[in-house]
Amino acid sequence: MIELHFGARLGALELDADVMLPSRGVSAIFGRSGAGKSSLINAVAGIVRPARGRIAVGDRVFFDHARDIDLPIEQRGVGYVFQDARLFPHLSVSGNLRYGLRRSRAPRAVDWDSVVGVLGLDRLLDRRPHQLSGGERSRVALGRALLRQPALLLMDEPLASLDAPRKAEVLPYIERLVQEFALPVLYVSHSIEEV
Repeated sequence: MIELHFGARLGALELDADVMLPSRGVSAIFGRSGAGKSSLINAVAGIVRPARGRIAVGDRVFFDHARDIDLPIEQRGVGYVFQDARLFPHLSVSGNLRYGLRRSRAPRAVDWDSVVGVLGLDRLLDRRPHQLSGGERSRVALGRALLRQPALLLMDEPLASLDAPRKAEVLPYIERLVQEFALPVLYVSHSIEEV
């Protein structure tokens, strides 16, 4: 299970999470802009530090205020896909994917061929980010996050910058990667159609 029992004050927002989520499949975090969706997954990632509570994924404790545990971002073992793909413009698709591999500290559970195959990236490996469509950039960002060997994948409005046809192109890839790699996903969106 993914345990999110924490509180944090972020400006005028008082974020109070108290939920247990399954450790497989997609858990959608849905709500209007400003509701605290991104702040919630940023706390899971270690970008936002809660004032109290506990965050754990399975038996791995990321944060526990009472026990003075606050794992640094790089030790949490999460993959993060942002609203904009945040690809390195000076690297090819292959270089961006290999960056994820180099950042991994976990044993190889997700391999290169599987990620490239599942996300349909084989014909894109030599291209640079500026040569990709929005949907292709999103798929590369997903691949880079997966190759980091995460225990948990965080997706913060990953399709928000795409038009409807590009969203329709990428959503089946997300569904397929969840089935193929059997890792939990926290998926933030303000679009009920997307969820």
